[in-house]
Order: sequence, then structure tokens, then C-alpha cells
Amino acid sequence: MPLNVGDILNGTVTGITNFGAFVDLPDKESGMVHISEIASSFVKEISDFIAVGDEVKVKVIGVDEKGKVALSIKQAMTKEEIENEKEKKKKNKPKPNVWQGQRAKKSEDLSFEEMMSKFKQVSEEKIAQLKRANETKQGGYSKRSSGRRK
Repeated sequence: MPLNVGDILNGTVTGITNFGAFVDLPDKESGMVHISEIASSFVKEISDFIAVGDEVKVKVIGVDEKGKVALSIKQAMTKEEIENEKEKKKKNKPKPNVWQGQRAKKSEDLSFEEMMSKFKQVSEEKIAQLKRANETKQGGYSKRSSGRRK
């Protein structure tokens, strides 16, 4: 049975690459789901969404003259499935750390004085880094110090 654009089928993920996933379809056909067609949200790691051996519902979005089949998981999703995916992502999203990199205490556990002290410390470190960066830039090549005379 030839595949037509718009067909929705069930398949099995057989391989994952950094640019997409390969899916075996019925009737010994196979196709590829590009990373941009994996989910309705941004996909950095495909393995966060699917794994080899997973059963997936896909939509045929293209068949080229060589017979390569382009598939989409996100276009085969219902509105309810998209909403469930968004809710799941919100629940799993890590909460940002106010002090970036410092994990000793959460900001809710700190007193105002402790938060101000940490803020001052971080600010002073950043100012010192900026000063060092500016000093190295100023010590570089300039036309006046090149030794050339007009």
C-alpha cells in the first residue's frame, strides 16, 4: 500500500540521531521524523521525548521521488495531547536558582541580610571581572605605540 501525504499511522522508533528519529511503519515501510517535528515545544535532545522501541503515532508529511518518507509526530497529535505535553513540561521544568551556581541555601531560606550579602559578593566579583577584561583590552596594540613616525 503506497503512503500518501496526510496519512496517520502507528510506527516503532528504530533509531535516533542528532537530527531526527527513524520509524518503521506498516508494510515494511520506514521514514524519518526531523527533530523539528518531534514535539510541539523546542526539542534539544530527542531522547527526552522518545526512545528506540517506542510506539509512536506519525503523520506522513512528504514522500520524495526517491521514496524517502518524511514524518511528523507533532502534526499527528491531538489538541489534548499537545496540552498534556505542555503541562508535563511545566511540571518537570527546574526552578531557577537566584544565586546561579550557589546551592548552599535556597533564597526562601535566607534572611534579607544574607541575601544582600550574597548579592554584594556576586556584584563585586562581576565588577572585578569587568575591570580585568577592560585592563587587558587597554594594554593591547595601538597606533601611537607602534613605533612608526610620520
